[in-house]
Amino acid sequence: MFRSAVAAFALVLMSAPMALAAPSTDPARMPAGTWVMDKTHASLIARVRHMGLSYYTVRFTDFDAAYVYDPEAPAASKVTATFQTASLDTGNAKFDGDFADKFLDADANPTITFASTAITPGEGNIGTMTGDLTFRGVTRPVTLDVTFQGYASGIGGQRSGFSARGVIRRSEFGSTFLLNPPLAMVGDEVELILELEFVKK
Repeated sequence: MFRSAVAAFALVLMSAPMALAAPSTDPARMPAGTWVMDKTHASLIARVRHMGLSYYTVRFTDFDAAYVYDPEAPAASKVTATFQTASLDTGNAKFDGDFADKFLDADANPTITFASTAITPGEGNIGTMTGDLTFRGVTRPVTLDVTFQGYASGIGGQRSGFSARGVIRRSEFGSTFLLNPPLAMVGDEVELILELEFVKK
C-alpha cells in the first residue's frame, strides 16, 4: 500500500509541470468560439471614495459574462455581461439591501448589463474595450483597460483569463445618494476591478 501511495505521488509530480505550464499570451493561439465565465474564478469589485478618507469597497457575488472570439479578427470579439444588483456584498449583511436600493435602485433595476462595441488591441497583451453599460435604466459608453492574462489547455480544459479596470461616474447614471452637499459623503467616481476566467463552450 505504501508503494502504491509513493507511485501515485510520483506520478502527480511528473505530470505537474504540464498542468502548471505558463499560459500563452499570444491571442492567435486561443481557439475560436464562444467562451463562458467560470463563476468560481471570477470577481467584480467596486471602490468609491468615502468622506475623502478611504475607498469603500464592495463586490458583486452574482454575475455572468461571455465572449465570442475569432483569432483571425480579435478586434471583432463580442463581450456581454450581466450583474445582479441585489447580489451586492458590502461585508455587512445588514447594509447590503439598503446600499443596493439607494445607490443601485435595485428594486426597479434588478440587473446591470454591459455589451462591448469596440475592442482596441494595444502593445503586447494589453488593450482597451469600450461598451454600453446600462445601470439604473441609463445606458452610457464606458471604456475598460484590459489585460489578456493568457490562454491554457490542460486538466482544467481550455481556459482564458483577463483583468480589467475602469472608472465610471455614478452621477451620469442617476446615482446621487450622498453625493451633494450638505451630505456629500460618497464620491462620484467608481473604480471597477474585474478578474475573470473563461472556459471554452
